[in-house]
This record gives sequence, C-alpha cells and structure tokens, in this order.
Amino acid sequence: MTEHEATPGTTGDSGAGAVVEETKVESTPVTAPPPVPVASDHPDRWGRVDEDGTVYVKTAEGERAVGSWQAGEPAEGLAHFARRFDDIRTEVELLVTRLSSGAGDPKHALTSAKHVQESLAEAAVVGDLAALAARVEFVLVKAEEGLEAAKAAKDEARAAAGARKLELVEEAEVLANESTQWKAAGDRLRTILDEWKTIRGVDRKTDEQLWRRFSKARDAFNRRRGSHFADLDRQRGVAKNRKQELVDEAERLITSDDWGPTAGRYKDLMVEWKAAGRAPKEADDALWQRFRAAQDAFFARRSDAFSERDAEFSTNAKLKEELLAEAEHIDPSHDLEAARAQLYKIQERWDAIGKVPRERVRDLEGKLRSIEEKVRGAVDAQWRRSDPEAEARVAQFRERVEQFEAQAEKARASGDKRRAEQAEAQAKQWREWLAAAEQAVASR
Repeated sequence: MTEHEATPGTTGDSGAGAVVEETKVESTPVTAPPPVPVASDHPDRWGRVDEDGTVYVKTAEGERAVGSWQAGEPAEGLAHFARRFDDIRTEVELLVTRLSSGAGDPKHALTSAKHVQESLAEAAVVGDLAALAARVEFVLVKAEEGLEAAKAAKDEARAAAGARKLELVEEAEVLANESTQWKAAGDRLRTILDEWKTIRGVDRKTDEQLWRRFSKARDAFNRRRGSHFADLDRQRGVAKNRKQELVDEAERLITSDDWGPTAGRYKDLMVEWKAAGRAPKEADDALWQRFRAAQDAFFARRSDAFSERDAEFSTNAKLKEELLAEAEHIDPSHDLEAARAQLYKIQERWDAIGKVPRERVRDLEGKLRSIEEKVRGAVDAQWRRSDPEAEARVAQFRERVEQFEAQAEKARASGDKRRAEQAEAQAKQWREWLAAAEQAVASR
C-alpha cells in the first residue's frame, strides 16, 4: 500500500476511537440505540485493505482481519465487505421494525439476533460493528420483552380459558341438577359442548378435571331426562287406558233416552277426562275425536227429542185452549146433570191430551179450575135446594169416589202412572162433592 493509501488507516484509527465513544454512550441506558450507519456509503471509515490485500475492520479493541482481497482495487474490496455488513444490518433493522410494530415473532427474532450476535466476533464484514452490536442487543432485549409479554398473554389466555370452561361446567351442573326445561336445557348443553371445543390453551390436568365434571353433568342430566320421560310414558299409558274406558262409556250412552241423568253423566265424563292427564299424542287425539263424537251424537238426539216434545207440548196447549173454549159454554143453571157430564168428559179429554209447555201450565189449569168451580157451586146450590134427594146423591157420590179410587189402584198396579193420576184427580173431585152432599144432609 502507498503512503497515500496508508492515510485512511490513520483515519480508520480515528474512526475506531469514534466507535469506542459511541459504545461508551451506548452503555447509558436508552430506549433504543440509533440506527446503524450504512457501511457501503463510506466503507473506508470502518476498515482498510493493506498492501498484501488483507482486509481489516476497525473495532474498539483495534483492527481485526476479516479477509483478503486480491481481485481488484482495494476500494472494491472494502465495498464488498461493507455490503456484506449492510446485509446483516438490514436483517437486524428488519427485526427492529417488526418487533417495534408488534408484527414480528419474538421467539424468531431472539433466535436470529443471537445468531447475529454470536457471529459478529468473527464476521467477515466492514462496518460499525459496535453500533450493530448495540442494535442487536436492543433486538435481544425487545425479543425477551416480547417473549415475556407473549408468555404473560398466554398465561392470561390460559387462565381465561380455564375460567370460561369452569363457568361452563358450573352452568352444566346447575342444568343437570335443577332444570326441568328438558328441550331448552338439552339444547344449551349441546351449545356448551360446541363452545367447549373452541376453547384452547388450558393445561392438560385442569382440562381433564373440568371435562370429567362436564361429562358427569351431561350424564346426570340425560339420566334425569330419561327417567322423567319414562315416567311420563307410564303416566300416558295409564291415561290412555283410562280415556279408553271413558270413551267406551260415552259411546254406550249415545242411545240413552234418560236425557237429564245422561247429560249429567256426560258432564262428569268430561271432568274425568281432564283429570286423566295426557295420553300419547296420536292416541289422545284419536280418543278425543271418539269422545266428542259420542257426546255430539247424544246431545243431537236429545235436541231432536226436545224439539219434537216442544212441538207436541205446543200442540197440546192449542188442544186445551180449544177444550177451554168448549167448556166456557157449560151452563149448570139449566141442566146441572148435563153440565156435570159435559165437564167430566172435558176433564177426561184434558188429561188425555197430556203435557203443555211449562210456561202455559198455570194459565191453562187456572182457567179449567174456574169452570170446575162454577159447576161445583151450582151442584152445591142444588143440594141445598133438593133435600129429599140428598141421601141418594150421597150414596151416588160415594159410589163414584169408590169407583175412581178402584180405577186408580188398578192403574198403579199395572204401572200406568198417568191413568192412576187421572183417576185420583177425579176421585178427589167426587170426594169433595161427596163431602158437600154429606154436609147438606147433615144441615137439613
């Protein structure tokens, strides 16, 4: 190397001093050291090439040979080794950028930075090694911090995952022991299981313990639910049998003509139906259709019968009104015996007609009684006027009383209630006339 060329070596010594100063400054704690200078801009600041082609880099401890350059000009050799330095610098700066932005992997950065740090002592490069070492140390510190932060985040995530799984287990245990909302609880347990599968990071021991509790809760719920539905099936079987009995009775009652008691029994059957509980749905629906059909059939028959009866009663009322109109013409003042005979025939026809609507009974019966009282009054008056015949009338009336009483007794014996009642009514009337005749005889 020429004397002129040796000058940069001296300058390089001065540069080494500058590096030492920067290193001393670096010893002062800072958040981040300044960026490393690009070596290829001024490679002669950081190294030299001697006369035999040996390439040196300037360090705080002095020069260190990093290689040999025989291919061309010394400046080209320095530039070559400076570019190699810049490649390492670029790698380190990329690590700094990624760690600072949070996009880098601290573990990968730590490994890369350690590799660079270990290689710097013998690296065949020319550049500011002290600044690069400080930058690498910064990367190591940031990577360690990142690892600690990642570890803390992982621990926090693990704790959160464990806490969430514990919440899910406790919820599942409550459902297993208390819930009777079988469908909703079953759906919720499935949702819990789906969420459980998405939770990661819980340590194996804790995860296995929580899983055993969750599985136990699910099994307990399934057993309770199975037992409930088994009991429900038994209850529904009993309900089905009971409802079948009620349907059978309802169908037997369809043809009953005992309207009042049968209608009451249908009401009782409805109460018993509700008390029987639910049978299996398909069977319950079919039995209900039969039960309602039986009810409808009976009440339709009753409605038809009542309509027919009401029509008959209305007709009877019209017939009795016609009898009353006829009875109004009875005149006991001219021919008492004829009047009595006519009244007797009207009474027999009246009884033979039968019942009338309830709201017409009092009016019609009252009008007939008025006519009967008119004839009875005329009879009483005649008795008082014809004393010689009073004994004969007494005997005649007594005979008629006995005759109607005998007829009533005979009708009762044969089960003819209506004729028995008619005979008793006539006997009662003749008994009254008998009493009046006897009174007339007694008071002569």
